[in-house]
Amino acid sequence: MRISANFDGGNIEVINQDNIKDVQLAIRPDVGDEFFQWFNFRLEGEIGCQYRLNIVNADLASYPAGWDNYQAVATYDRQQWFRLPTVYKEGTLSIDVELDCDSIQIAYFAPYSYERHQDLLASVQIHPLVSLEHLGLTLDGRDMTLINVGDNDESKANIWITARQHPGETMAEWLVEGLLNSLLDGDNVNAKALLDKANFYIVPNMNPDGSVRGHLRTNALGVNLNREWQHPSLEKSPEVYYVTHKMKETGVDLFYDVHGDEALPFVFLAGCEGIPSYDESKVKLQKQFVDALLLTSADFQTEFGYDKDEPGKANMTVASNWVGETFSCLSNTLEMPFKDNDNMPDQMTGWSPERSMYFGEASLIAMLAVVDHLR
Repeated sequence: MRISANFDGGNIEVINQDNIKDVQLAIRPDVGDEFFQWFNFRLEGEIGCQYRLNIVNADLASYPAGWDNYQAVATYDRQQWFRLPTVYKEGTLSIDVELDCDSIQIAYFAPYSYERHQDLLASVQIHPLVSLEHLGLTLDGRDMTLINVGDNDESKANIWITARQHPGETMAEWLVEGLLNSLLDGDNVNAKALLDKANFYIVPNMNPDGSVRGHLRTNALGVNLNREWQHPSLEKSPEVYYVTHKMKETGVDLFYDVHGDEALPFVFLAGCEGIPSYDESKVKLQKQFVDALLLTSADFQTEFGYDKDEPGKANMTVASNWVGETFSCLSNTLEMPFKDNDNMPDQMTGWSPERSMYFGEASLIAMLAVVDHLR
């Protein structure tokens, strides 16, 4: 038996592997030791053998409630991901595996690799309406890349989409891939109608350093980027610094910040109701957007989610709040589950890359429903 995490986005530490019925593992924390929950590793063993993998520090993870009713994901071919029998008990997350092939990859959620990120950028740039812009470098020297879709007509609305501020929330970049596939599909009349009225500015990965390092929530310095928007710096959070600088150049009429939630098994929005400038016009626009999402995707719901901030009590270091206040625009954080969507469960896959991608397409239709009212 061999366990390895020495690859892009890998994360696991082997404590003891002498007994295949009690393989003891631990998740490596992000830099700074404040956050951890993401794991991603490869198990090589004997076909037909049954293994029990015990993550012994699961109770110390950032969101222990995230383990309740959670099932780890796995793949043999790095294409199709399925769920493994998983139990959280007495502080240990136990994953049962019976090998059908020599090697299996197991992760917290289906990874979106840095190589796939590069493939995404390369594939979209050949479209005549797409240009790529280098915004700057991360702390580890990786590119911060902006995808610009549109003709930069100043009379059109400017829609900004960001994903993976928290690198372990890989479903966010899966959503962006699906959204881009739909937006650039020449046969998609909804996308054509939307591009007639809007320019898109999309950052598919806000945190490439954390993604490659196998972090859950932070960048190369252990900084949570979604608490940096009020005062980003080149020293601590260049990723946010470059994006906010570009936003000030273009303006923002709609902001969609895509995330994943460890504990809640639902798809939901968190708006910016607590910002100082939130008024009746924003209430109306938010309702239009929410109602459109309810119509376009059965995966979306409004019963479960975060508590709304009281008026004037929003945390202005959070992206959706800072953008909503700075640009007086429709601004939302989208959350998708790591587990399954309890309203529409799938026992084999749970919430998946494919469902994330489909929700990207649904998001575009909701944007089309409100685009005429953004200015």
